[in-house]
Amino acid sequence: MKIAVLANGAWDLEWGKQTLKEVDFLICADGGANYAALSSRMPDLVIGDLDSISPENLSQCAKSGCIIVSYPSEKDETDLELALLRAEEEARRLDERDIWLYGATGKRLDHFLGNISLMLDYAQKGYRIRVVDPEHEMWIVQGREEIGGSSGQELSLISLSEKSVVSTEGLYYPLRKGVLLQSRPRGISNVFLGEKAVVEIHEGWVLLVIVRAGV
Repeated sequence: MKIAVLANGAWDLEWGKQTLKEVDFLICADGGANYAALSSRMPDLVIGDLDSISPENLSQCAKSGCIIVSYPSEKDETDLELALLRAEEEARRLDERDIWLYGATGKRLDHFLGNISLMLDYAQKGYRIRVVDPEHEMWIVQGREEIGGSSGQELSLISLSEKSVVSTEGLYYPLRKGVLLQSRPRGISNVFLGEKAVVEIHEGWVLLVIVRAGV
């Protein structure tokens, strides 16, 4: 079962229409519901202070049977944090590890950096937040993972810890328990040799970013 959160970042409508067809349970963080409505996929739940969703779309969500949870504007958590907490509850109930996150890139750089912090928080709790937009897919690797791609496609490994120890297979620049430092972007723009690669994290937390073919 695919659980997804739609935030209020940049949104490509045509890409979004196809992407949301694959989602089984959709949670929108406030203004993300505007994108859902435009993409002909009404959310199952809308949460936040509701200052970004349009009155028309809020009404449409209510009529569709969507659960709407309103919070005051002055609160400790961002709307996205609240949405991810609900997604975590659903994932735990269904024994799922992955939570897909859309609309989390573009627009506000500070929001995007904050979203990376949330990805790290959930990785430390054992969940994998997979941030996807038309050009990229990214998540924090845990343990050993086989990654699908295509020959020549670019992949970057960015240490979120002061030091990470990483091994790779199937990439042009191999690592054998290589050290990636938070202060040096040594893992940027590696390249798939074929249709799959293996990344293993021995120590630290590492953000993996795949650049989609043609970008």
